[in-house]
Amino acid sequence: MALLELSHVETYYGDSHILFDLSLTVEAGEVVCLLGRNGAGKTTTVRTIIGLTPPHTGRVILRGRDVAGFAPFRVVRLGIGFVPEDRRIFPNLTVHENLEVARRTWGNGRAGPWTEDRVFELFPILRERARQLGGTLSGGEQQMLTIARTLMGNPEVLLLDEPSEGLAPLVVETLRQQLGRLKASGLTMVLAEQNVRFVSELGDRVYIVEKGMVRYQDSMATFLADPEVRRAYLAV
Repeated sequence: MALLELSHVETYYGDSHILFDLSLTVEAGEVVCLLGRNGAGKTTTVRTIIGLTPPHTGRVILRGRDVAGFAPFRVVRLGIGFVPEDRRIFPNLTVHENLEVARRTWGNGRAGPWTEDRVFELFPILRERARQLGGTLSGGEQQMLTIARTLMGNPEVLLLDEPSEGLAPLVVETLRQQLGRLKASGLTMVLAEQNVRFVSELGDRVYIVEKGMVRYQDSMATFLADPEVRRAYLAV
């Protein structure tokens, strides 16, 4: 049984039909990448999983339980963490306070609960910035803080929406290494991204979304070996 599954999902924004019969699976411990151009439906897919944009029809199954239509806070409590593209840190709280408000004292997965010291090991720069207001951090530091804050909720599945968007190349590489460490720890992740290079060494499997539908799915190795697929679905 897959840890997370979307089954024949149809999602709307008002009267606008965004996702069409979308299905995917995520096994425990793997990194699944959702790739596609801007407006393809990647963000709507992760918002559907976390409950911010509930599906009109279809199922969102976590550990065999259908959570479609659950409020986001219930989905989070069941073990899914969400790192939004716009970060949404608390700018008037310090790094320490941003982490403390999200702290949870038990784990969802096999590993022990995340603590401030543990996230500081993953993101050393945040230790140096612990007393600094979140709003004064650089874009890259805010992205790290957003991921760290989400980890403090001890998710079993981590959803990341465009984590490399708007970051300098050096910061993107640092972030890729940090996510690689999370993968090595066994954390299950879903990465919605446009940057193929960023996810190429992280992903186990790929789903390409176009016009709200899954157009391609395969292993990352097979995807990287097929330039025709990349040109057909990802070239601008």
